[in-house]
Amino acid sequence: MSSYAATQRRSGGMTKDERFVIVASSLGTVFEWYDFYLYGSLAAIIGAQFFSAYPPATRDIFALLAFAAGFLVRPFGAIVFGRIGDIVGRKYTFLVTILIMGLSTFIVGLLPNAATIGIAAPIILICLRLLQGLALGGEYGGAATYVAEHAPPGKRGYYTSFIQTTATLGLFLSLIVILVTRTVLGEPAFADWGWRIPFLVSVVLLGVSVWIRLRLNESPVFQKMKEEGKSSKAPLTEAFANWGNAKIVLIALFGGVMGQGVVWYTGQFYALFFLQSILKVDGYTSNLLIAWSLLLGTFFFIFFGWLSDKIGRKPIILTGCAIAALSFFPIFKAITSNANPALERAIETIKVEVVSDPALCGDLFNPVGTRVFTQPCDTARAFLSQSSVKYSTAKGPAGSGVKVMVNDTEVPYTDAKTSNPAVLAAIQAAGYPKAGDAEIVKMAHPFDVFRPAPAAVIGLLFVLVLFVTMVYGPIAAMLVELFPTRIRYTSMSLPYHIGNGWFGGLLPATAFAIVASTGDIYAGLWYPIIFASITVVIGLIFLPETKNVDISRN
Repeated sequence: MSSYAATQRRSGGMTKDERFVIVASSLGTVFEWYDFYLYGSLAAIIGAQFFSAYPPATRDIFALLAFAAGFLVRPFGAIVFGRIGDIVGRKYTFLVTILIMGLSTFIVGLLPNAATIGIAAPIILICLRLLQGLALGGEYGGAATYVAEHAPPGKRGYYTSFIQTTATLGLFLSLIVILVTRTVLGEPAFADWGWRIPFLVSVVLLGVSVWIRLRLNESPVFQKMKEEGKSSKAPLTEAFANWGNAKIVLIALFGGVMGQGVVWYTGQFYALFFLQSILKVDGYTSNLLIAWSLLLGTFFFIFFGWLSDKIGRKPIILTGCAIAALSFFPIFKAITSNANPALERAIETIKVEVVSDPALCGDLFNPVGTRVFTQPCDTARAFLSQSSVKYSTAKGPAGSGVKVMVNDTEVPYTDAKTSNPAVLAAIQAAGYPKAGDAEIVKMAHPFDVFRPAPAAVIGLLFVLVLFVTMVYGPIAAMLVELFPTRIRYTSMSLPYHIGNGWFGGLLPATAFAIVASTGDIYAGLWYPIIFASITVVIGLIFLPETKNVDISRN
C-alpha cells in the first residue's frame, strides 16, 4: 500500500510519523517567523539606528515602512517559490526559503548603522527585508500544504492548526529573546548594541531547522501525483490564467484572507504599536503585555482548527471577522482606560482646537513618511497628533496666523519646525499626561501580572488574540482544500500573502497615518473594520465550505 493510501485509510490518533511531520514543519516555520518579526518588535530601535538622519516622527514611519517592505514582496515570493514547489516538490522548496530567511536575519545583526556607513545602511537593511519577505512568501504555503497532504480526512483543520500557531509562537519567541536580552544588558546597552543579539542568535535556529527538515520525506499526495505523471508543467498559467481557478483565488482573497489578515495584524502588531506610540507605554512593559496575551491565546489556534473539522472553516472565519469589526472600538478604548487613564480623561474632557485660515491647512495623511510639513497649521496638528492629543480644526479669518486653543485659552504657536514648548506645557497643565506618568501601566518584571492595570490590559489583549485564533486557525486548511494538488502551492500562497502581506502588513503604517491626519487616536481602527466587514459580506455570498473535499484531486 502506498504512503498516500495508508494516510487516507487510517483512522485513530496521530501516528509517530505524522507527529514528526508536524513538529518538523512547525518548528522550522516558528524560527522563520521569529526571524521575520524581530524587526517589527524592534522597529523603534532600528529606526533610530538606520534612519537617524530623519526627524523622530519621520524616522518612526520609515521604520514601519521598512517593516512593511517585507510584507509587500511576499506575494512575489509566493509566485516564485509556489511554482518551484508545484514542479520540484514541497520539501526542497521550503529548505531553500528557510536558508534565505535565516541568513538575511543573521546579516541584519552584523550590519553597521547609518552613523557608520551612511545611506548604505538603510538601503542594505531594506534589501535584507525584501529577501526575508520573498522567503516567507514561499515558506508558509509549503509548510501548510505539506502538513495538510499528510493529514487523514476529517483532521486537516486540526493538523494544519499547528502550522497556524507558528506565526504567534515566532512573535512570542522574538519578544522573549528581546526581553531577556534587555533585562540582562539594561536598556542603554540594548539600544546601543544589544539589539543585535536576537538577530545573531537566529543562526543557531537556522542550523536546527535545516537539520530537521533534511530528515523529512516528500508529501505523499505530491509523490502520488508525480508517479502518475499528472504534475503541472506551467503552474502559474494554470493557477492564474485559467478563470475557473483565478476566480477561486479572488474569492479566497476577498472572502477570507483579507479580513483574516487585518484582524490578525490589528490584534498582534497594531496593538503593540498602539501601546507604545499612542498610549506611551514603555517598550519593556508593552512587549510583556503582548507576550502574556499570546501565551494565553495560542492554544485556541488548535481549538478552532479542530472545531473547523466539525462545523466547517467558513463559519468560524467569518464569525471572527464580524465580531472583531464590531468590537475593535470598545476594546481599544478599554485598553486606553486601563493602560493610560490620564490620557483617556484628557481626551474626554480637554478641548484642543487649531484655528487657522483653511487655505493654510493641508492634508496630513503621510503613510510613507516622505512629506515635509512647513505650514504652521500642519506642523501644529502634526505635533498634537504625535503627542496623542485629540484636536479639532476651526476656521480662522483669511490670512490669519495659527492659534492653538486649549480649553478656549489661546496658546502661542510660533515655531513651524520644532515642537512648541508653550503648547506642550499648556496641554500638560490642562491634564494630558507627561512621559512616564505614574498612571501609565508599567510592569516591574515578567510575572507582575496580578495588579489591576496589567491584568486588565492583558485580558483585553487576550480577547484580540482570540479573534486572531478564530480567523487564522482554520485558514490553512481552507486554502489547501480550495485548490487541486498540481497547482496547490502556487494557488494558495498568492491570496494568503496578498491578504496578510499587503492588507495586513500595511496596516500599522496606514492606521498610524490615519491617526495623525485626523487627530483621533482611534481613527486608525477604521482600516481593519472596513476590510473585515467587506470579507464578511463577500465570504457569506461566494466562499464555499471546504472541510469535506478530497484534496488528492489533481
